[in-house]
Amino acid sequence: MEIPTQTLAFDRKNLSDKKLLELYESLLVPRRIEEKMLILLRQGRISKWFSGWGQEAISIGVVNALQADEFILPMHRNLGIFTGRGIPLERLFAQFQGKASGFTKGRDRSFHFGSIEHHVVGMISHLGPQLAIADGIALAEKLAEEKKVTVVFSGDGASSEGDFHEGLNVAAVWKLPVIFVVEHNGYGLSTPSEEQFAFKNFTEKGPGYGMKAIRIQGNNVLEVYDAIKNLADDIRQNPRPVLVEAITFRMRGHEEASGTKYIPKQLMEDWSKLDPVENYERYLEGIGILSNEIKDRINKKVKTAINNALEIAFVEETITPNLEIELADVYAPFHQEIKFPSENGSKSEKRMVDAISDALRQSMERYPKLILMGQDIGEYGGVFKITDGFKTQFGADRVRNTPLCESAIIGTGLGLSIKGYKAMVEMQFADFATMGFNQIVNNLAKIHYRWGQHADVVIRMPTGAGMAAGPFHSQSNEAWFFHTPGLKIVYPSNPYDAKGLLNAAIEDPNPYLYFEHKGMYRSVSAEIPDEYYTIEIGKAALVSTGNQISIITYGMGVHWAVKTVEEFGISAEILDLRSLLPWDKEAVRKTVKKTGKVIILQEDCLNGGIGAEICAWISEHCFEHLDAPVMREGSIDTPVPFASNLEKQFLPIERFKKKLTLLLEY
Repeated sequence: MEIPTQTLAFDRKNLSDKKLLELYESLLVPRRIEEKMLILLRQGRISKWFSGWGQEAISIGVVNALQADEFILPMHRNLGIFTGRGIPLERLFAQFQGKASGFTKGRDRSFHFGSIEHHVVGMISHLGPQLAIADGIALAEKLAEEKKVTVVFSGDGASSEGDFHEGLNVAAVWKLPVIFVVEHNGYGLSTPSEEQFAFKNFTEKGPGYGMKAIRIQGNNVLEVYDAIKNLADDIRQNPRPVLVEAITFRMRGHEEASGTKYIPKQLMEDWSKLDPVENYERYLEGIGILSNEIKDRINKKVKTAINNALEIAFVEETITPNLEIELADVYAPFHQEIKFPSENGSKSEKRMVDAISDALRQSMERYPKLILMGQDIGEYGGVFKITDGFKTQFGADRVRNTPLCESAIIGTGLGLSIKGYKAMVEMQFADFATMGFNQIVNNLAKIHYRWGQHADVVIRMPTGAGMAAGPFHSQSNEAWFFHTPGLKIVYPSNPYDAKGLLNAAIEDPNPYLYFEHKGMYRSVSAEIPDEYYTIEIGKAALVSTGNQISIITYGMGVHWAVKTVEEFGISAEILDLRSLLPWDKEAVRKTVKKTGKVIILQEDCLNGGIGAEICAWISEHCFEHLDAPVMREGSIDTPVPFASNLEKQFLPIERFKKKLTLLLEY
C-alpha cells in the first residue's frame, strides 16, 4: 500500500476555534478508550478487542459532519461513531464485557449492536449486509421526503463481498441518499489489497455504478469533516449515492491477538508519522488554539469520564441466565388479534393465486407504509401475475421492481423496518432465496434477539415441484429455515388460508417466510370472503376427522392425503399444519391421542425434513398413546429432476400410499 503523502495538510476553512477544539476532544475519546482497552485486555478483564487505532479521524469527521438524527451504520473500527453520538460510556463498556446493561444483554459482542435512539445500526460479522440496510433506511427517508442522508461503512476487504456490489447497485438504480465510506487501510486481516482486488483505488469503481466517487485522506479529521459535510448538504437536496474512499492505515492487528507481523516494518513506520490524533494535536498547537492548559484539561475530562464509566460497568454483576427472558426475546412482542370475516359478508370464488393477490392488495390499502419489492413485480405483475395492476393502483414508489439483488433487497426490507415501514419481498422462486440466505438467517432472524430491533419483513416463496421445472425452480426448502430461531414460517394449502395467513404475516412485525405452492396457484379454488381477515398463526387446521389413522401434513401434501384417503375409503384425520414455525403441538398431540397411528407426509426430501422433527416430538411426548411406530414419507433424497417420469418417482405420492397401508395393517 502506498502512502499518499508524508504530511497531513490541515485546512480549517471557516471553522471556529470552538469547533476545532470540539473535534479534538471528540477525536481524543476513542483513542483514550483504546489505550484503556488494551490494558484491560492484557489483564484479562475483556476478552477481545478490534482496534481502530490510526483510523479514528474517519469516524470523528463523519459523525460530526452529520445531523444527530441521520443514521450511521459503522463497523468494528468505528468506535468514534458510537462515542461521537453520545452513547453512554458505561453502557458501551458493559457491552464489551457482556453485561446485562449492554445493548445486547450479553448476547453479542463489541460493536455488533444498534441504538435507534442514537441513530446507529451496528454490524454483523459478515460485514457486507449492512450496506443494504442503509439502502432501506435511505429509501424510507426518500419516500417520506425527510431530506436526510445515511452513511454506511465498509472496509476494503469487505468490498470483495457480493453484498458490497448489491448495496451500491440498488442505491444507484434507486438514487438513494447514501454515502458509502470505504476505509481503505490496505489489509483485510492479513491479506493486502492487491490480493483482494485488481484496481488501485475505489474511485475507479464509482463510475461503474453510475455514482460519484471521491478519495480523501482519512487521517485528516478536517478533510473528512469537510468532505462529508459538503456531500451531505448536497445529497439532502439532490438524493443520490456517493462512494467515498478514505485512505488510512490500521496501526494494530485486525483484532489484538492477530498482531501486525505481516506488515512491512517500513510501511508501519511511515504510516505512524500520519497518526490522526498526534498530527491534529500538533496542528492546533501550531495555530495557537491548543495550549498545554487546555490540552491537560480536555485529557483529564476524557480520562475521568472513561474511568468513571468503567467503574460502573465493572461493578455490575455478571448476567444470571433466565430461560424465560431468553426465549421471549427471540421475537418482537406481538399479540395477534384475529380478524374474523363477517358471517353474512360477500364471498367470491377465488383461485389460490387470486387469494394471495387479494391479501396483498388489502394489506397495501390497510398499511400505507407497506412496500412491495421483487423482480418484475411492477408493470409485468410478477412472473405469476400476483401483483398485476398493483403499480397502477399504488404507484411505483410502493410497488418496486428490483435488480437481481436478492440479498440487498431483503436487507433493504430490514432497513425500511428500522424506519417504521413494512416490507414484502417476493422471491421469483423459493430456490433463489439462497442468494439472500445470510440476510434471512443472520440479520432478519437474529436482530431482535441481539438488540431489540424488529424485522417487519415478509418474504413470499413460490415453491414446489410437479411442473417439470427442474432442480432450480422446484425445491421445497422450508426446512432450511425451520431450524432458525427468530423466523416464522407459514405454508397454506388452500385459498382461504392463503389470504388469511398472508394478512396475518404482514400484520406481525416479525420476519416471515410465506411459502406458496406454484402447483396450486390455478388448480385449487374455493369460495372465500371478499373482506379482510386473518388466521391465527401457530394454529393447525383439521381437514377431516377419523379414528383409524392420523395424517399430519402441509402444502400440497394436504391434497395428496385427501385424495388417498378417499381412494382407500378409510377413516382418517388429516391435520394441515399450515403454520410451520411455530407449529401446533397441541393439535398434533390431540390427533395422536385419538387414533394412535400417525404418518407425516411432506413434499420436501425425507432426510432432515420438518417431518423428522415432528416424528421425534411425538415419540418423546406422545409415546404412551401410540399403537404403532410413527412413520413419515417425503420425496427421495435427490435434487428435483426435470423429466416428468423422474419427477413422478421423486415425489412421495406412491410411496406414501404403500407406507399408509403398512401403518393401517400394523
